Amino acid sequence: MFDTPHRRLNPLTREWVLVSPHRAKRPWLGQVEKTPAEVLSTYDPACYLCPGNGRAGGVRNPSYTGTFVFDNDFSALLPQEVSNAVFQVSGDAQHLKPDTRERETLLRSESECGLCRVICFSPRHDLTLPELDLPAVENVLATWAEQSADLGAREFINYVQVFENKGEIMGCSNPHPHSQAWASGRIPNEPGKELAAQTDYFNEYHRPLLADYVAEEHKHMERVLASNNHFTALVPFWAVWPFETLVIAHRPGLTRLTELTSIETTALAETLQVIATRYDNLFEISFPYSMGFHQAPFDGEPHPEWTLHAHFYPPLLRSATVKKFMVGYEMLGMPQRDITPEAAAERLRSLPEVHYKRKSNS
Repeated sequence: MFDTPHRRLNPLTREWVLVSPHRAKRPWLGQVEKTPAEVLSTYDPACYLCPGNGRAGGVRNPSYTGTFVFDNDFSALLPQEVSNAVFQVSGDAQHLKPDTRERETLLRSESECGLCRVICFSPRHDLTLPELDLPAVENVLATWAEQSADLGAREFINYVQVFENKGEIMGCSNPHPHSQAWASGRIPNEPGKELAAQTDYFNEYHRPLLADYVAEEHKHMERVLASNNHFTALVPFWAVWPFETLVIAHRPGLTRLTELTSIETTALAETLQVIATRYDNLFEISFPYSMGFHQAPFDGEPHPEWTLHAHFYPPLLRSATVKKFMVGYEMLGMPQRDITPEAAAERLRSLPEVHYKRKSNS
């Protein structure tokens, strides 16, 4: 079955992906990316994220020694009172007058509020997630949990999205290793799809969808990359990106980063490092990706249907210079992949968990 074209269902989004294994043999004459620069200094005086350096608007970073958090200087979301005030005087608000806005179906807009924060992993300009020591990664996780708790506790916030964009190819504007937390008044599209799917599954089977999925994957093990007592990392059966991975919590009722125990924090840190290290070892570069945690909404409601999980979406396909593009049929029809998830998992499993030596200027 897996050697011929077929499609697979993603039960989290209820969307399909086309798998075409025979296309992996086609020659590549398309775009070739530049190899990312491998030489970084421990400190860059021109970096607006390094300790003691200036940022936009004259703000200066403290001489921080661990993680460092600040409100995004160019936030995509604004606090409730600011967002509503701006929206009320905007052209959209004037077009959609209050007495007609609820009836509008084709030209609909509405105010959105929130907060956006930047979280630097460490003062080191040159150390990415797999290159930090384990206590430093645990500290990053603890900071993500603290920020989720702080943002999620606000009355106008219903969802907190923690994510990292790594590498220029993923649009990262600064190489200093960092992540972000965007908190919004409404649940974004992707976790919204997952909420609906997990809720329907839980109502029908009285078990969390991802708990059952992890159990099923452990029966086969062909897509599992790493597992400990608390988390499993795998290439999902329905993966869209060539080396996409999914990290899933084991404990029933663990729905948010804020609920991690100290033992689970260590286990999750170990799991994240295994995945990120194998990524870097795959093509012996600092491997680009977008990674993010999907946690239950912060809406004051219990979410027994939800399981804490993280998605890794890396864009590289055949080498450090060949990127997977979502174009043509994938934009207009459905996602399509050449390398099967099973083949991707086998290749990632074969890589060492010891990080290759990247060049660095001390």
